[in-house]
Amino acid sequence: MAVPRQFAISDIHGCNLTFGNLLNQIKLTTDDELYILGDLIDRGPDSKGVFDRIFRMQEEGYQIHCLRGNHEQLFLDAVRDEEAAVGMWEVNGGTQTMRSFGVMRPSQIPDLYRQFMAELPYIFELEDYVLVHAGLNLKRHFPLMDIKSMMWIRRWYSDFEDNRAEQWLDDRIIVHGHTPIPNTKTANMLQQIDRLPVVNIDNGCVFAGRQVGLGALCAFDLTHQQLFWEPFEG
Repeated sequence: MAVPRQFAISDIHGCNLTFGNLLNQIKLTTDDELYILGDLIDRGPDSKGVFDRIFRMQEEGYQIHCLRGNHEQLFLDAVRDEEAAVGMWEVNGGTQTMRSFGVMRPSQIPDLYRQFMAELPYIFELEDYVLVHAGLNLKRHFPLMDIKSMMWIRRWYSDFEDNRAEQWLDDRIIVHGHTPIPNTKTANMLQQIDRLPVVNIDNGCVFAGRQVGLGALCAFDLTHQQLFWEPFEG
């Protein structure tokens, strides 16, 4: 009998076809658990389709858990209809998200989707892993108090030098996305987790063709510490 697995995927960004192909590649079952680390929406062609796939699979018994990323937060800010927040969301891919829903304003996106995003947590703590969208402010005595950093932080790895960070992690590995890196760098991070306990699994699926090594959606098998990549399909 197959052992149930845990997977992490981040930064789908509306790439619904690629997301579906990746799920087929890893052969996800209802015994497995899938953690999606935020940024389901924006920039890509079918944000609505990403949500609908997740909702349908959850109804079928798949164990899918989602985090809030900075793009979900940008959307929630835009729903207030403040001009600056709406503009910020639109220039960061919100226009494509509205197009996938067939609406002209963020407030016109149906309540089902808005409520789903509003209820997303910021972090998952597992036995061996800490799952977060962007990273953690390890300079804080209590990193979980800095919610903004969980969605937005970049260039934070040097903070691992602080003994407080090591004590707080307690031998767990941080898995995150948010900052696109080539797939070779993700693979190198996995090989070096004994030295630096963090893996960035954002391989910039939505940025296909812009940089060598970007343009794939990554799934990290947390159970077996194995990486899977699926190239962008629009």
